[in-house]
Amino acid sequence: MPYQKKVVIIGSGSAGYTAAIYAARANLEPLLFGGVSMGGQLMITSDVENFPGFPEPVMGPELMERMMKQCQRLNVTIIPELVDNVDLSKRPFKLWTTEGKEADAEALIVATGANAKLLNIPSEKLLMGHGVSACATCDGFFFKGKEVLVIGGGDTAMEEANFLTKFATKVTVVHRRDSLRASAIMQDRAKKNPKIAWIWDTGVEEILGNGHVDGAKLKNLKTNAITDVKCDGVFVAIGHNPTTGFLKGQVKLDKEGYIETDGRTRTSVQGVFAAGDVMDTRYRQAVTAAGTGCMAALEAERFLAGHE
Repeated sequence: MPYQKKVVIIGSGSAGYTAAIYAARANLEPLLFGGVSMGGQLMITSDVENFPGFPEPVMGPELMERMMKQCQRLNVTIIPELVDNVDLSKRPFKLWTTEGKEADAEALIVATGANAKLLNIPSEKLLMGHGVSACATCDGFFFKGKEVLVIGGGDTAMEEANFLTKFATKVTVVHRRDSLRASAIMQDRAKKNPKIAWIWDTGVEEILGNGHVDGAKLKNLKTNAITDVKCDGVFVAIGHNPTTGFLKGQVKLDKEGYIETDGRTRTSVQGVFAAGDVMDTRYRQAVTAAGTGCMAALEAERFLAGHE
């Protein structure tokens, strides 16, 4: 027997939990499918210093646990299963999980996030949060007076490199090609920055360090020469993959696969809303995700009030 709900939320990061909190306070009795790895990207984030209300740094997993407990206190139904199939052709919308659970929803909030593309080398995973990062805005502050590498050649890499020069003494961009893919204005800005150095035609073989990054093993892709470079941090900036595979053909996505919204979290399907990194290609912050989660819940409440 499917769950019969006014509001179903897919995703358990900052956006999903916040949407659930606001929906619960509106007496909508929401159901939240949290996925297999509850908590989203913040579960692999160490110190969070920029989330309002925490004068001392808070660990990402602790912040997510607090949000989940707040949802539980408000009697949000939380199921740690992955939604892999939906039918949004008519209301109530239908959802199915990989574990066989079903739900019918009068309104749906998608907050499935986006995953940073990574290098997929063992040392990267081992040192993630210990000198390896995929978010300069989140972690740049911790590299004051240090030297870091930025891996990538697109707009994301240029933006991260420029931002990191506010803290690091030297930022070296490592790119697999001999020219950048970034837009002309982003390239120009980075190339004029005296703190940014460049290593071309080069990939990362290994990130070095015991407990914390202290260097990287680089390989020139034209000569195959291997070089060890000292650094205190490695920022991987090769893009993101939004978690929208299960939505293709159901809602309008942009060319990168992000859900398109109208600025009020409303998607191309009436009654379906999107919040957090799954629709945000620019900011990707816990606090902005939480803000759009709030917006989505309020919009869902208004939608339901007008369609009773």
